[in-house]
Amino acid sequence: MTDGPGSTPDMPSGWAAEQPPPYGGAAGASGPSWASPGAGAPQGANPSAPHPSAPHPASPYPGTPHSAAPYAPYAGGQYGYRAPDAPRPGIIPLRPLTLGDILDGTIKLIRSNPRATLGLSAIVAAVTGIPAAIGQAISLGSLGDLIADPYSADTVNVPIAGLAAQYIGAILSYVMTFVGTTVLTGVLTRVLGRAVFGGRITVGEAWRLARSRVLALFGLVLLQALILLLPLLALAAVFVVLAAAGAFDSMGAATAGIGALFGLLFLLAYISYLLFFYTRLSLSAPAVVLEGRGVTDAMSRSWRLVKGDSWRVLGILLLTAILAAIISNVLAIPFTFGGSLLGMLNSGTTAGTVIAALLLAVGQVIASMITYPFQAGVTGLLYADRRMRAEAFDLVLQTAAAQNQSQGWIHAGVDDLWHPSYAAGTGAASGPQSGPYQGAPPYGPYGASGPSGPPYGPYGPQA
Repeated sequence: MTDGPGSTPDMPSGWAAEQPPPYGGAAGASGPSWASPGAGAPQGANPSAPHPSAPHPASPYPGTPHSAAPYAPYAGGQYGYRAPDAPRPGIIPLRPLTLGDILDGTIKLIRSNPRATLGLSAIVAAVTGIPAAIGQAISLGSLGDLIADPYSADTVNVPIAGLAAQYIGAILSYVMTFVGTTVLTGVLTRVLGRAVFGGRITVGEAWRLARSRVLALFGLVLLQALILLLPLLALAAVFVVLAAAGAFDSMGAATAGIGALFGLLFLLAYISYLLFFYTRLSLSAPAVVLEGRGVTDAMSRSWRLVKGDSWRVLGILLLTAILAAIISNVLAIPFTFGGSLLGMLNSGTTAGTVIAALLLAVGQVIASMITYPFQAGVTGLLYADRRMRAEAFDLVLQTAAAQNQSQGWIHAGVDDLWHPSYAAGTGAASGPQSGPYQGAPPYGPYGASGPSGPPYGPYGPQA
């Protein structure tokens, strides 16, 4: 330690070799490239304005300019280097995401890939909604006949036939929706995986990438449904056993009150159970599609990613469900109202039933073609956000974005970067062995296993 002014050390302890030029010094100038905070500030200089001799670096990412002032004041009035904003080559900035980033990225996903999102969702909704629409139209026609002639001798059988048609159509639609939405989830997740890097993908290419994961998605959906419905199945089994034993035959008022209290407590406990497991397992589908994991492995992966941030994840999922329900109802109400009214007034004619079913189906298609990709997009971006926060995965994405920018196009090999070997703390040797990113370290060229050494790049302190 010296008294008075002295020379600035060339290399402070713990810092990387390459540092930005001191305040007021042009890049590439002779002399030491590092200066301590506040050491090079000229007297009377405006801290928010760059030195005239220091040109602003060009932004390597379209639409993401560097700040006009590369040097920003620290707390306490000293000056230091301010890193540029996170790159945004695609639908999201490559950094941990806020709620606004997730919703905005989902909208950009739909707008940038309308055929693979809106078009495919509309096809799935149209095919899966036809049986339910026909059954509902028949049921409404039977109610119309009952209203027109309430004293008819055959009116007792008409509503039963209409209800049977409605239930059969609903069951068929549920089965078809299960199959269609499961396949759709895989395809939309693949579209999102490419859109994060700014790339577009056709429906055919997305299907080729996702079809090997369809069986795993089916198994995942069935196992998750079993886990979520397990308490209800156990309760139903208890009721069947008690009913068979005649426990409900001599039930008094006090026993009925206790049963009602037990039912209320069970309902509250089941809601908590449902929300807990739904949140912890919500990121399983992206892990199946993008990481190629099995069913139980993907559920375990989702559990680890959500752990520590469960309340935030739950809040985003609930908000997404509320927004999807509002959008769906607003879009479907005019068609549902028109189809229901026409179905009740058509007196059971074939033409009226067909038109009513068509209106009901159109309302369902318009609502579903928006809500399906919206919910899939939020889930996929929430998965990406949790990987950025838990595994520093944003550094992997930023490195790939820089390479895509330098080569001027987006290689299909970016899909391999979602492999779990590119997470924090993993080696490159276990990563995918194909594509232009073969052998890349998990953090890119500035990662812990990369050639440059410092884990935060050339301008930050070493770990």
